[in-house]
Amino acid sequence: MKLLSLFALAVASASVFAEQPLILSPEISPNGEHIAFSYQGDIWTVNSSGGRADRLTIHEGYESRPTWSTSGEQIAFSSDRFGNNDVFIMAASGGTPTRLTYHSASDTVTGFSPNNEVLFNSRRVYAQVERESEVMSVSALGNTTETRFMDALGFDATVSPDGSKIAFVRGTARTSREDYRGPANRNIWIYSVNDKEYKQLTEDDSPEFMPKWVGNDTLYFLSSRDGKYNVYQAKMNGRTKQLTNESEFGINHFSTSENGQKIVYQAGDKVVNYNVSQSLSTPIAIDVNSDFRFDPVVTKKVNDDIDQYSVSPNAKLSAYVVRGDIYVTRNDKEDSRSVRLTQGAARDQDVVWLNDTHLLFVSDREGKNDLYMLSSDDPDQADLFRSLKHKIIAVTSGPEEDTSPTVSPNGKRIAYAQGRGKLITADISTAGVLSNTKILLDGWDTPSGVSWSPDSQWLAYSLSDLNFNEEIYIHAADNSRAPVNVSMHPKYDINPVWSPDGTKLGFSSMRNNGDFDIWFAWLSKSDWERSREEWKRNEKLGDDKPKAKKESEKGDEADESADDDASDEKETKLVKIDFDGIYERLEQVTRYAGNESELMFNQEGDHIYYTIGGSGRQTFEVERNLYKIKWDGEDKKVVLDKGLMPSDLVLADNGKHLFTLTRGGKMMRVDTKSDKSDTLKVVSQSKIDNAAERGQIFDDAWRALNAGFYDPNFHGKDWDKLREKYKPIALKASTKEDFQYIFNLMLGQLNASHMGLSRGENPKQTQSQSTGLIGIEGVHTSAGYEVKSVLENSPADREESRLMVGDVITSVNQQSLENDNFYAMLTDQANMPVLLEVQRPSDETFVKKEIVIWPTTSLSNQLYDAWVKERRRLTEEYSRGRLGYLHIRGMNWTSFERFERELMAAGYGKDGIVIDVRYNGGGWTTDYLMAVLNVKQHAYTIPRGAAQNLEKEHVKFKDAYPYSERLPLSAWTKPSIAMSNENSYSNAEIFSHAYKALNIGKLVGRPTFGAVISTGSYQLVDGSRVRMPYRGWWVKESGENMDFVPATPDIEVFNPPAYKAKGIDPQLKRAVDELLKQVKQKP
Repeated sequence: MKLLSLFALAVASASVFAEQPLILSPEISPNGEHIAFSYQGDIWTVNSSGGRADRLTIHEGYESRPTWSTSGEQIAFSSDRFGNNDVFIMAASGGTPTRLTYHSASDTVTGFSPNNEVLFNSRRVYAQVERESEVMSVSALGNTTETRFMDALGFDATVSPDGSKIAFVRGTARTSREDYRGPANRNIWIYSVNDKEYKQLTEDDSPEFMPKWVGNDTLYFLSSRDGKYNVYQAKMNGRTKQLTNESEFGINHFSTSENGQKIVYQAGDKVVNYNVSQSLSTPIAIDVNSDFRFDPVVTKKVNDDIDQYSVSPNAKLSAYVVRGDIYVTRNDKEDSRSVRLTQGAARDQDVVWLNDTHLLFVSDREGKNDLYMLSSDDPDQADLFRSLKHKIIAVTSGPEEDTSPTVSPNGKRIAYAQGRGKLITADISTAGVLSNTKILLDGWDTPSGVSWSPDSQWLAYSLSDLNFNEEIYIHAADNSRAPVNVSMHPKYDINPVWSPDGTKLGFSSMRNNGDFDIWFAWLSKSDWERSREEWKRNEKLGDDKPKAKKESEKGDEADESADDDASDEKETKLVKIDFDGIYERLEQVTRYAGNESELMFNQEGDHIYYTIGGSGRQTFEVERNLYKIKWDGEDKKVVLDKGLMPSDLVLADNGKHLFTLTRGGKMMRVDTKSDKSDTLKVVSQSKIDNAAERGQIFDDAWRALNAGFYDPNFHGKDWDKLREKYKPIALKASTKEDFQYIFNLMLGQLNASHMGLSRGENPKQTQSQSTGLIGIEGVHTSAGYEVKSVLENSPADREESRLMVGDVITSVNQQSLENDNFYAMLTDQANMPVLLEVQRPSDETFVKKEIVIWPTTSLSNQLYDAWVKERRRLTEEYSRGRLGYLHIRGMNWTSFERFERELMAAGYGKDGIVIDVRYNGGGWTTDYLMAVLNVKQHAYTIPRGAAQNLEKEHVKFKDAYPYSERLPLSAWTKPSIAMSNENSYSNAEIFSHAYKALNIGKLVGRPTFGAVISTGSYQLVDGSRVRMPYRGWWVKESGENMDFVPATPDIEVFNPPAYKAKGIDPQLKRAVDELLKQVKQKP
């Protein structure tokens, strides 16, 4: 009987483990008896042998990183209850948590110090441009203000039991990339408190992080040196050995008991107890069976928020998509009702009308995207809005993905995309049967903006070549004629639109000054040949249409030969196209800043409605409105104002109305005769099954990457097997955060940069607090908050509210700081006057002052400027005033404008300049920078008045050239040197490669990150986005993939931890010394 009971217990335990939920961040108590962990976004504890767990917190905020105090009596954790991660602490037995930090920065708990301080990572005013975080500490007792714990920046800081050493991590590569081997790798460092010296403990080229002390001379840590993350042991003399041996999933998190004999870790969906002395791993079964914080299935009314829509041919109905379901509504401003036509976890999208009673749409309901047809299933009621019965049939079901259907104006043919680069046309019946299928394109690029001609004979689309020059093409819908390039220009040409009268093909072009404008091509040569005066005269006479051509004048035009459908199309005028020289018959309509990117002709083809796309890559501000303009650029007017951000223009009802989507997914209708508008509000009944939706999101994101990831071999990984491996675990996630965490672990297996799943709707509802920032760093004392540093140009540095080092802030808005956190008193005080009572040192006493200060919401610009100013000071010191210094913050237009401006200021009167791209996160402007730095002078000029005798003096002017009037960008022709480090990322790396490859100068510093891929993103049904690395980059000379091979400096220099606190910059010093060798010595 006893044996039977033990067998039953074993079966029960196995059953519990087989259904083990996804438990994250397991932390074993110092005595090894209990485990704290995160589940459902709350903190739980359980016996270290497993069993029924106790829930300690229950809050809609996401709570993570539980950490035991050294006594084991308290647990600190991070929580976003107030909008961002703050530090909280509570009794290990339960109770109400105490909030310890109140700053708007994200605070991530890393451990406890021996004197009962909570250590955490954050970014305040010490970390300026660097990617690593500050190490902060706050008393576990509360009622005090946190302070910076050490001068070095890094992660995972933890203090030895005797307080003599601090272990921390340097490096910024994502830890999910187990296979990353590069300059940004994470390694463990030791800081000796007594000697004030730093030493790198681990030097393997694999990621190594999460140090845990066992005694004062031993560390456990995670490393992927064997291919998967496992726990290793390291002695202070550098000797290491592997402890755990996980091979299927790497260990994501581990912790150890105080004596180091017990290790608890999480790998995949397992929580494991590892006995160090016995080298024995035992899975732990944890019972967290409980109610959920959020409803598993949510039903709600959605006002507007339309993702995509389509207007029926008779303009009476609109079909639209909200969160992956299709609805239909009447186009009646007095009626906001809708009928849901589809529902479920599948994502239904790309809805279009085939006719007034049949819809086509795309759905992944069978595991991939196919075309479907929807119609009424009531023989007595064909109207989709009125019918209570609907049927759906599959139109396509092949092995490839079918998307983006567009219906011809006669409703008899469709065009759609298949896979990545196929464009297909086919006849379609109301039974959903395709016939007469033609493959028009089958290449690497996906055609965009596919548009049917009014006579259903032609397609227009934009397509890129391998130089990523996107052009407009016209293509015969039956593939009887090869595509013709209409735009023929090396800049982007997109969004082709036919005029309903068949005389013009409009599009948006970037050919002028890098800003999109509206252009069109005259399809008929005779129309193009007519002068504007002739058009105006005929318009006044009421005859603005050219007369029909004689048969002998048709020339090279559209094929008008009869076909099977000719008899049914007698009322449709065939579009006549003179292809010869069509790219020369282009007309520019708009010339405004703002990127006019989307257009639609009116029915007569003489006016164009267009929208403003915004500033794009530039920096000007513009209202995104709907405008109307005549084809000749005259009579511009605003149709929809107030920055409604209109998009998705649709002309309907034989041109009587123009429909558009505006901000918030609101549908609006414009009367094209009066240009008056109505808002067509809709209310949709939405039903969201969160678990099922996550399954769809996982598959959708996986499929998107399967089709779009730049390397079809996925860096040597089996993408299908990764899906099989990670999806079951991701679907165990109890929160959106945990789901995205697991998905990102899968992405990490590809070992590629620029990847991640993020954002999206989250059901939690938390407070959103914002700290007023004044720009000081300090320490809490018995008298108040003592100022230790003041950030230049911050609110605390202004003349009327200046604080000084040594000032002690005793109260905020008449509230004493004696037993309170300084930042708690600045909660939601940004851009408001705040009264500070200050004690200022004066001789040997203190003077009381009252200061009114206006806190701000961000100090990022001031922090950046302070870092740059210090580099300039050092450059001036190191070079004795001979060299200038210029840092490029990012590879974007704002930074480029600053680069051009400061190139003159920093280089004025200097012999050379140091160009720094350290900590530059990338962008796209490298080629602009190369154009500035790679100018070659071919002549010199001398203006009147500069010389008295040209024959004798002209040689003195050999360096003079009118660059400012002859070049579109600035120019630098003096010597330069560039700097990079392991946090030079993406386009900053391309800059570093190019700087060397073009022999502009030497590169000094550290190798770059090794992270160069062109990336976009793919939006998922809940609004989340998965990044899409779609284009790889290789070094031309060596043929090396830049995502694996960094730009290597000519001169490599390492900056030690905390160099900034010492007021030095060894990398900059070496760059200055090298550049001084290159410039001419002055007498």
